[in-house]
Amino acid sequence: MKQNFTVRHGALDGVEAFLSVARHRNFRKAAAELAVTPSAISQAIRTLEARIGAALFIRTTRSVGLTEAGERFFARARPAFEELIAASEIARGMGQRPAGLLRLSVPPAVVPMLLEPMVASFCQTYPEIELEIVASGELADLAAEGFDAGIRMGDLIAPDMVAVRLTPSFPMAVVGSPDYLRQRAAPERIEDLRDHACLRLRRSNGSVAPWSFVDGNKAVEAIVSGPLIAHDYPSLLGAAIQGVGLAQVPGPIAEAPIADGRLQALLGRFAVTTPGVFLYYPERHQVLPKLRAFIDHIRQPGGADVPRSARAGGGKADASKAREGG
Repeated sequence: MKQNFTVRHGALDGVEAFLSVARHRNFRKAAAELAVTPSAISQAIRTLEARIGAALFIRTTRSVGLTEAGERFFARARPAFEELIAASEIARGMGQRPAGLLRLSVPPAVVPMLLEPMVASFCQTYPEIELEIVASGELADLAAEGFDAGIRMGDLIAPDMVAVRLTPSFPMAVVGSPDYLRQRAAPERIEDLRDHACLRLRRSNGSVAPWSFVDGNKAVEAIVSGPLIAHDYPSLLGAAIQGVGLAQVPGPIAEAPIADGRLQALLGRFAVTTPGVFLYYPERHQVLPKLRAFIDHIRQPGGADVPRSARAGGGKADASKAREGG
């Protein structure tokens, strides 16, 4: 008996509106995301609910929640809709110039280190790509939040992600300003940090990161204290330049202020090396032309005025070894 695989006319109407409202739990935010009016979103949801024959949302004056039917519909519809969009983009991109919106989730430290130097040249080279950079220390759910890819330093990237190395490994540098070091003797050993104002990083999970070192073959974590806790490395670097205290930051972002004398490098023989910076994206997705163009551009020699120590040094990385932090 022949099965009927025909999709009923209008079966997908309202699905994008539903998914956006379900992600944001807010009709106005969904309307802003889709560039339509809130009333248009409400009408699309009502039509979808009528066609399905079940209420998908629980609406109150203060909140929007999913019904049980809505939760089940969301769980099945979201990956299916993402695959449909990906298939459409792949088909449209075959044999065409890279185009469309490219959304990237990146930690703030990566913006000055890798992205700022190459954004202008990338946008000039690919005028049909609209690049959106969302700088956040939080680990984003790429699919749920509508990102094409993420960029991270250190820590583990999920095993279901493809990781592409953008930089070689680099050290974490301890730095202090000349003004600060005129007031206190420069530390020569890790233990000397007890007598210093140390600027600290709060991780995306809420914990305050210790400072990491290597003493011979031994890994050392130093619990330090000081007057400032920040959520990103650029803030720590800026405070160190202003003389607030010592900071431990990725080596590449400290290169310029060390070279021009605004900072001095300290405790270099104890510096720990991080795995570097990686771009990652869901393994099940074929690389779209717009993402491939970005990867190729950021990794090409001379494609951007990136610090020497932050230059890409290899091909695809083992995702289980790729690390992220900050």
